[in-house]
Amino acid sequence: MRDVAVVGFAQSRQVRRTTGTTNGVEMLVPLITGALGELGIAKGDIGFWCSGSSDYLAGRAFSFVSAVDATGPVPPINESHVEMDAAWALYEAWIKIQTGDVDTALIYGFGKSSAGNLRRTLALQLDPYVLAPLWPDSIAIAGLQAQLGIDQGKWSEQAMAEVAVRSRRDAETNPNAQLSGSKDVDSLLAEPYLAQPLRRHDCAPVTDGAAVVVLAAEGRARDLAERPAWISGIAHAVDSAHLGARDLTTSPSTVIAAQRAGIDGVELAELYTPFTHQELLLRSELGLGDGVRITPSGGALAGNPMFAGGLVRIGEAARQISDGAAGRVLAHATSGPALQQNLVCVMEGR
Repeated sequence: MRDVAVVGFAQSRQVRRTTGTTNGVEMLVPLITGALGELGIAKGDIGFWCSGSSDYLAGRAFSFVSAVDATGPVPPINESHVEMDAAWALYEAWIKIQTGDVDTALIYGFGKSSAGNLRRTLALQLDPYVLAPLWPDSIAIAGLQAQLGIDQGKWSEQAMAEVAVRSRRDAETNPNAQLSGSKDVDSLLAEPYLAQPLRRHDCAPVTDGAAVVVLAAEGRARDLAERPAWISGIAHAVDSAHLGARDLTTSPSTVIAAQRAGIDGVELAELYTPFTHQELLLRSELGLGDGVRITPSGGALAGNPMFAGGLVRIGEAARQISDGAAGRVLAHATSGPALQQNLVCVMEGR
C-alpha cells in the first residue's frame, strides 16, 4: 500500500443562501485556486480530480458536468464523480493513488441546499417502491430515530441539547461556521418541537457551501506540506436502505468501517452528525471516551453544506494534524437516511 496524505484543504463560508447558479462553479473556482496557490502548484500538477454532488439537489441534469468548468479542463483532465458526499470521492481518489497511476488528487464537493426544499429533496434517496412514494422528510425520519433511542434509554432530550450547546460554542472559533453561540440547555429545552423529539437546535441548518481537499502520495506529500496528515486507515460500509429492516438506534456500518480503518488511539474525532442524537449514537458505537475531543469545528450543527459536509470533516480533522494540535485523528462521513452509509478515515502525523 502507498502512503497517502491530506496536504491541502479549503472551504467556503457556510451560509444560508448564496446567489448565482446551482452548478457550483462560483463557489469552487476561488477554493480550487486558493488550495493550489497555497501549495505552490498549478492545475497541471494534479493527476486526478474527483467530485461529489447531487443533481437532485441542484435541480438540473448533469450539474456535476457543468461544475467541471471550475477545474479548467483544457487540455482534458483525468476526472470522476460520485453522486453522494465528496468524502466518498476522496475514497475513490485514495484508491486511484494506490493504483500507482497518479501521485496527486484534488477532491471537491459542493451543494446549494437553498435552491429547493431540502427536507423533501432528500426523500428521493429512499427506497423508490416503498418509502419514497410516502415522501417522509429527512427531519421526520431523524425524529423517529431520536425517539427510538429515547424510548430505549440510550439518550435523552437533555443530552441532545447539551450536544447542541457544545457544538455552537465550539463554532465560535470557526470563521466559516454558519451558526455559533447558543442559549443554555434549559432555554433550548423550553423551545417548541420541530418534529418531536427534535427541536430546531437538534437539526443542522440549511446551508450552501463547498470544500476542496488535496491528496498526495509519499515523497510528493512531503514536498507539498510541512506536516502532512497521513491516512493510516480508511473504509466505508452500508446498512439496509429499508428503515424497518435495521435497528435505527445502532450503526453497524460505522462499527465495521471503524474496525477496518483502525481507530485505536485517536485523540480527536470530527463526526458528521446532522442531528444531535446521531452524535450520541456514534460516540457510543465508536467507543469514544471522555479523552477524545469531539468535533471541535462545531460540525454539521453549525453548518451543513450538503455533499461537502463529510469532506469538510476530513479536512477539519487533517488540519488538526497539520497545525500540530493532534497526532492521531478520526474523521467520519455519512450519507443516506438515519446514518445508512458511513465512512471512517483515520489520519496521523509522522
